[in-house]
Amino acid sequence: MARVVVDVMPKPEILDPQGKAVTGALGRLGFAGLSVRQGKRFEIEVDGEVTDARLAEIHRAAETLLANTVIESFDVRLETAAEAAL
Repeated sequence: MARVVVDVMPKPEILDPQGKAVTGALGRLGFAGLSVRQGKRFEIEVDGEVTDARLAEIHRAAETLLANTVIESFDVRLETAAEAAL
């Protein structure tokens, strides 16, 4: 079974209050020089082979449901065996 990952992040021009809160908390904990933007990660298990057509279908699903494309950007990628082992 293959895994496709959809990463969704706020667009750069969109405020990210959750990321700003995490950045502030890290600074207070002594982790200086870090800046956080918080997003979402979706892991989609795919039965059978992941073809270009199947990836295009997942891309449409991400564009339709998983991301609010007005304020978020997203990336669809097939997870490699090395990534899956982590």
